[in-house]
Amino acid sequence: MSMKNFDWQAIIFDFDGVVVESGKIKTQAFAELYRPHGEDIVAKVVQFHNQNGGMSRYHKFRHFQQHYLNKPPLTEAEVKQLDIHFSELVVEAVIAADPVPGALELIHQQAERIPLFVASGTPDSELKIIVERRGLTPYFKAVHGAPAPKKNIIADFLSTYGLKAESVLMIGDAIADLEGAQANNTAFLGRVFPGDPNPFPAHIKIVPDLRELVD
Repeated sequence: MSMKNFDWQAIIFDFDGVVVESGKIKTQAFAELYRPHGEDIVAKVVQFHNQNGGMSRYHKFRHFQQHYLNKPPLTEAEVKQLDIHFSELVVEAVIAADPVPGALELIHQQAERIPLFVASGTPDSELKIIVERRGLTPYFKAVHGAPAPKKNIIADFLSTYGLKAESVLMIGDAIADLEGAQANNTAFLGRVFPGDPNPFPAHIKIVPDLRELVD
């Protein structure tokens, strides 16, 4: 898959770890949230979070409650409290985080040529605030996050904007991104932070950052 001078009809970006170096921020927020339960629980929470990139935080809260804390299922009100606390820990940090090398150049360059989109596991309202505060809103045709599953978000972009799946590139850093792309038959490029384990099957093309996509 040649990346330079590509004839993609559109590009769909995951956000955390693809546009912004915010992968570790979420990990720290989960650790912080579960610290009152002790370091053993924190270690399990962090491991589960790292192995389930792209899964919504609500699923994670419920999983931790049931499997690690062995408590009755969370009520909606409890989920909301956890969510608010998590959001406070994360939003400002993500707004302030460094961009992934090459990401802003690629976005600025391609936004003049083709429609660009964001499909993220971050809650929709929070995602829109972060994109806006980072000054990126004008570059994207649409920005969508949880609770809609990634494959539905991608399908929605394709149908709403009349895009041909095979001419659309999805760039993601988690298996959930790859699965969303495969469910819709779009092309896929994996971003793996230098030194991190590669979560993708061997045949998937990966890059350490987005610089090689910039003309």
